[in-house]
Amino acid sequence: MGNAFACLSSHQKAVSKKRSKRAPRPAGPLPTSLSQRRNATVSPSPSRRKNDNRLDDDALIRQQAVAAAILFRQHQRSSSMTFDRSNSVVYPIPAPSWNKHSNLPRSASTRTGSFSDSPLKPHQLLTKDLKLDELETKHFVLVHGGGFGAWCWYKTIALLEEAGFEVDTVDLMGSGIHSSDTNSITSLALYVKPLTDFLGKLADGRKVILVGHDFGGACISYAMELFPSKVAKAIFIAAAMLTNGQSTLDMFTQQTGMNDLMRKAQIFLYANGKDQPPTAIDLDKTLLKDLLFNQCTAKDVALASVSMRPIPIAPVWEKLSLSDAKYGSVQRFYIKTQEDCALPSLLQEIIISSNPPEQVFQLKGSDHSPFFSKPQSLHRLLVEISKIPPKRV
Repeated sequence: MGNAFACLSSHQKAVSKKRSKRAPRPAGPLPTSLSQRRNATVSPSPSRRKNDNRLDDDALIRQQAVAAAILFRQHQRSSSMTFDRSNSVVYPIPAPSWNKHSNLPRSASTRTGSFSDSPLKPHQLLTKDLKLDELETKHFVLVHGGGFGAWCWYKTIALLEEAGFEVDTVDLMGSGIHSSDTNSITSLALYVKPLTDFLGKLADGRKVILVGHDFGGACISYAMELFPSKVAKAIFIAAAMLTNGQSTLDMFTQQTGMNDLMRKAQIFLYANGKDQPPTAIDLDKTLLKDLLFNQCTAKDVALASVSMRPIPIAPVWEKLSLSDAKYGSVQRFYIKTQEDCALPSLLQEIIISSNPPEQVFQLKGSDHSPFFSKPQSLHRLLVEISKIPPKRV
């Protein structure tokens, strides 16, 4: 706008007029012709500019979230495609002239950082003495929670892969981009089939670290019972860590009166008619942030709101059959989320005390979705657990 007025004044001739006593002449030149007066730009008020900017920012956030979901889904469809995470990927740049020896990674992001979405710097999080070849396994398999999909792990995937780990994710049946109808899933075995198929194809002698979030904890427990020799460690993140003969529904009934927000957010779906049992549970999109993402950025909340799907109810009702010889032979670790509104801290303590793992870790300041709200802290704990030596038989 300033350039427009500069061009206007350069072609304008000075006009000699007698000054008015009532209205002093402005410091700058005035438009002298009718066309110039018509073309003069009026600046919007500060309040109007603020509202316009807010609308633009909200629209941009939603566009970015949708684009991220689409890119991730395209990546999953083509294993040969390199996943381009975002502009926040770190990369080495030439050292500044005042320090020839500096080689710190810089972020390409021009966006202002926040408390929960700081630039990803995995090399600064890992200890210098980390030797991947000396680990029992460097292969992580990440299993999402109810309603989520493999898309939710995009930050964790990026951090682990940059640190040199091998990472795989699965979309459980009817989740993420899996084509099955959620309402048609009638058992836990069917729901977990993408995970058990993956483990079944692993070569003999290969082991992985299973990571389960939320309902994904019950899913990895089921897989541990089937393939104990292929699971080096199991990590439960704010997850259903069940005992023999217990269902996920049994676990949640222990929090009666603890979580009114969860009860309000649940929407039961009846694909077979209202006179039949419900087939799935959906979550009220208007309550997602308060329930699952209370420490997350608006961008990640928007991504989740366009990507989450209903949760099949039959697997939630199913009781697990777990043995000490198989499930019990795998090292278990629990990561507790301190600011969790979906699985409150008190309920997590009950889960831990009912089925004690080898070790419990705390994620301070994390909501139910630490892969969004605390990705670097979660990454650090995953790496730390990977370094714990196996149990002696």
